[in-house]
Amino acid sequence: MEAGSLKVVFMGTPEFAVPSLKALLDAGYEVVLVVTQPDRPAGRGRRITPPPVKEFAEKHGLRVIQPESLKSGDFLKLLKELSPDLIVVVAYGKLIPGEVLTIPKYGVLNVHASLLPKFRGSSPIQSALLSGERETGVTIMEVTEKLDSGPILLQESIPIGEDDNAGTLHKKLSTLGAALLVKAISGMVSGKLKPKPQDDSKATYCRKITKQMGRIDWSLDASSIVNMVRAFTPWPSAFTSFRGKLIKITDARAVDCPEGADPGTVISAGKGALVVKAGRGCVRVMRVKPEGRREMSAEEFINGYRVC
Repeated sequence: MEAGSLKVVFMGTPEFAVPSLKALLDAGYEVVLVVTQPDRPAGRGRRITPPPVKEFAEKHGLRVIQPESLKSGDFLKLLKELSPDLIVVVAYGKLIPGEVLTIPKYGVLNVHASLLPKFRGSSPIQSALLSGERETGVTIMEVTEKLDSGPILLQESIPIGEDDNAGTLHKKLSTLGAALLVKAISGMVSGKLKPKPQDDSKATYCRKITKQMGRIDWSLDASSIVNMVRAFTPWPSAFTSFRGKLIKITDARAVDCPEGADPGTVISAGKGALVVKAGRGCVRVMRVKPEGRREMSAEEFINGYRVC
């Protein structure tokens, strides 16, 4: 089947999903419908804001709907009327019910930002960083009713660099996922790619990320704290308090240091180095964002706040 004759319904919500939608259009697939989450309050002003996928889809003249429920009769009726050959799901934000899975000819494919069966769930990028992984990747799989457990069509890994955080990995994996998606669809439709079942015995699962998870516990070892900083940048941010004010740490490194000081004690605050004692080792803070202020280097923070 040629790309232009393949009718696709796309389901996605955040910025991570936009490159995949763009890749489908660039490859010539007929995207007959885009399904995304309803507009939600966002930002400091809590203004009602459309999802990034909706904004991209409307700019490209695509039909967009935002159902509250994927089990509603109207939604299921519309899908059946459209009779798509394939449904593609990328970070939609809700489980896909069984009634939807049976509608398209080629089933439902998902772009997942981990090397499944590791890190099933909603926070695979943050979870890889929290765990100190040295590589991650993208999996294209067939969707089943059980969370992220469907057979795998394609998978590709990338290294996690020392300077990577959730923001940088998000961009890398969204780009990789888009390219891998187009390749997987082509291989599946031509019959060259055959899905392979996951090994459930090796499955691990992600926790939902909350703002409170970013509070730094200085009794942890330095590497764990640095992993938190990387995993929670840019959101929800790793944070601590300084002179009664909240301060976000946006970049840090684990370093060796003498033992003896209590966790959370500033060991060094001179010559641009802000070093804080952890439960084991020390954390060299590279960049911070004080409450109500812009992000700045450790040196700017030391000079401006007279850290002793």
